[in-house]
Amino acid sequence: MIDGTDRLGEAVAAGRKPKVMFTESAGQIAGQVGQVVGLADPAVSDEWVVVRFGRDELPFSPGDLVVAPRGAGARRPAAEPVVDPVPVVPEPEFKLGEPPVVVPARREQVEESTVDEGAQRPARRAAKAVKPKAPAGLTVTLAYADGEWTVAAAQGAKALAKPYVIRPAEALKMVALVDVPGVHEAVEQILASERAEAQRQAEKLRAELAEVEARLAELPEVG
Repeated sequence: MIDGTDRLGEAVAAGRKPKVMFTESAGQIAGQVGQVVGLADPAVSDEWVVVRFGRDELPFSPGDLVVAPRGAGARRPAAEPVVDPVPVVPEPEFKLGEPPVVVPARREQVEESTVDEGAQRPARRAAKAVKPKAPAGLTVTLAYADGEWTVAAAQGAKALAKPYVIRPAEALKMVALVDVPGVHEAVEQILASERAEAQRQAEKLRAELAEVEARLAELPEVG
């Protein structure tokens, strides 16, 4: 079979018509010589090497052809017995390193050659793209418990800031950044409850202070 097509395509593009010899897989014209006049698309058909044979230009697969030896004629008598062609060293300009060509399974001889060639080549593993490691997630927690507001921060499993107490006004500013109505209502209810409790305690303290001042006024000054 033809070893490659890159230089063969260059030769055809340059106006040359390289000679090729048909192999046994080509049928009755095995051993005869033709000229490559063009290359079709391998993705469309397995028979993509266009060869001129006599007045006809027919497509063949690479497995049907070998590079013709120097001095080979254009034809041989059709009735001549088919003999296995002697291995021929391809002309240097057609010695290519093309990847193995996929050939139909019915041509056992060509398929075995393709398998052997592929087995000799080391398998290439696709290089895995190394993805940069993403930083651990950052979590900031605002909490309310036992009448106190606290803030804590952690990155992944690492604590960046242990819970510490902040003023209610600071907590309200932080919550204002969160556009969630339910959160705002919950914070407002907590602050209203704290204000009511603070007022109750203040009134209690004022009453106790008034009682202490009244007792102090009742005590005479000595001296």
